Amino acid sequence: MNDVTTATVLPPAGIGKNLVHKHDPSQVLLSGLRRTGEDTFLITADWRNTGRPLTARGSHHDDAVLLTETIRQTFPLLSHAGFDVPFGHHLLWDEYRFALDLAALRAADAGGRPDLHVRCHDIARRRGRVSALTLSISVRDGGRWLGNAHTRFSIQTPAVYQRLRGAHGDAEQAMATARSRPLPPPPASGEGEFRDSVLSPTDDRGRWQLRVDTHHPVYFDHPSDHAPGILLLEAAQQAARSMRHASSGVTEAMETLFHRYIELDSPCWVEATPLPNDQQDRTRILVTMRQDGQLCFTALVSLAGAPPAR
Repeated sequence: MNDVTTATVLPPAGIGKNLVHKHDPSQVLLSGLRRTGEDTFLITADWRNTGRPLTARGSHHDDAVLLTETIRQTFPLLSHAGFDVPFGHHLLWDEYRFALDLAALRAADAGGRPDLHVRCHDIARRRGRVSALTLSISVRDGGRWLGNAHTRFSIQTPAVYQRLRGAHGDAEQAMATARSRPLPPPPASGEGEFRDSVLSPTDDRGRWQLRVDTHHPVYFDHPSDHAPGILLLEAAQQAARSMRHASSGVTEAMETLFHRYIELDSPCWVEATPLPNDQQDRTRILVTMRQDGQLCFTALVSLAGAPPAR
């Protein structure tokens, strides 16, 4: 009988960039994977390489960005190394939510090596292969809880994906089209570096055009035929913080739904609406993204006050 609680499911070379769908190896945030049960895994992350371009590490919200990208990389890793999904298959994000302990996350900092305890459930299979998967993830550092995440995504073969995407399925053509058009300007003043501003202001304080910079080293580490999910998450956070007067709020929780792809050949409009504070007195902002009149993405962002600087 196989002892699944001690089975290491990685190849001898460890976690390569292909296992997390990155082209730049310096952006790989995961370092180990071990199966702890039939559908449970322990994934280790490594945040010690502060030279990676994922984040400038210069503002409080970077911690949420770092953790979210760490969690995102578990999707392809588990698909390929845990469930034998072939390379070339496409992961389609359906929903994603997370909640963070900001104080613990700041204490862990970029020098930490957190553990991600993952439970896979509601697993759908088609012709013997996994076709949809739900992950529940608890992130800990030295036994201290940093955050939880819950997500569901589906998996499509290349042939099915091309049928679904049709004329929009050519990544190289989509990137070329996007790069042939002027990039809308970032805010005249605000937080972050010029390249990291993913919103372009309009005359309406609560409305922006999505800035899809296909030269960005993180969001477009490799060609994509649509706006990546991690870009949409960052846009939602920037929109919510803008409604909270710049950097006075830090994302502590978020609930998102991916309704449709956001294409690279037409403008996408981002709108933010303040909601009543939640029971923890956190600011709540509803962010929606629409393209060609159709709802593509929804996020409920909960902001806490910025933790004190170190």
